[in-house]
Amino acid sequence: MNTETHTSRSESEDTGSVSPQSAGVDATTRAKLLEAENRRLREEYARAKRSSYRKTAVALAVVGCLAIGGGVLFESTRTVLVVLGLTGLFGGVLTYYLTPGQFVAADIGERLYATYAINGGAICEELGVQDERLYIPAETGGAQLYIPAHTSADQLAPGELPDSLPMPFVLDDSDRGLVFEPTGSLLLEEFEHGLRGELGSHPRTITAQLCDGLVEHLELASSADPDVEPADGRVTVGISGSAVGPLDRFDHPIPSFVATGLAVGLERPVRVEVTQGDQRSDWLVTVHFQPRGGTDKGSRKEE
Repeated sequence: MNTETHTSRSESEDTGSVSPQSAGVDATTRAKLLEAENRRLREEYARAKRSSYRKTAVALAVVGCLAIGGGVLFESTRTVLVVLGLTGLFGGVLTYYLTPGQFVAADIGERLYATYAINGGAICEELGVQDERLYIPAETGGAQLYIPAHTSADQLAPGELPDSLPMPFVLDDSDRGLVFEPTGSLLLEEFEHGLRGELGSHPRTITAQLCDGLVEHLELASSADPDVEPADGRVTVGISGSAVGPLDRFDHPIPSFVATGLAVGLERPVRVEVTQGDQRSDWLVTVHFQPRGGTDKGSRKEE
């Protein structure tokens, strides 16, 4: 009787237990299945985007052909219809052949930036530099991110900082700190390629251009609302819907882009602060600069 009971108990334990090896195999299999599913979803998303662009291109081409056909039939409006038709055909060809072939998901961009932010933040913490972030125009164009080792009330005064700082360490007697190439530098360069005209020189003009670039061109945020006080040397931008996660991290692309653009446009150092937003926005990016008399390319004074 005892032997039968012991045997049945052993059989039940054998059937109810799972070996670590089989559990590991199941986890590996699930991971592979999830990876394959994610790959499939990304491919479908890219295919859907390409399909949308190509449908738009076909629609433009059809409208162009119809307009040209109408121009042939209706002599009185021939010129207008032919011009519209050629415009539609040209737009269709551009849309079709300039369709992006690869799309980077927002979470991938966030993870790429997160690695950079973790490394940069760790370096700053280990060296004990200040939380102050200064963006300084560089002689070669763009700007540099300067993190001083000590806080100075005169850091933003003209002439206090040279036009270009050695990377990555500043070891002068008067100035000590870290210098990085900011993420906003290349973003600004990309933005200026598609900008009509030049970057402005007045704080209001520059800020309006940068906010439009954040939302429409770079698509880094869903909204960017500016508040500019040139006489006080302050620009505040309310950001909502960040595509790259929280803004209060090391050299985040959104405040870096805004600060770099203002530093380059104003041709002077700026200091950036990031704080939690209010009911109207998720985050507030505040850029401080030293006000001075000057004119914009539209001849408006800082006031």
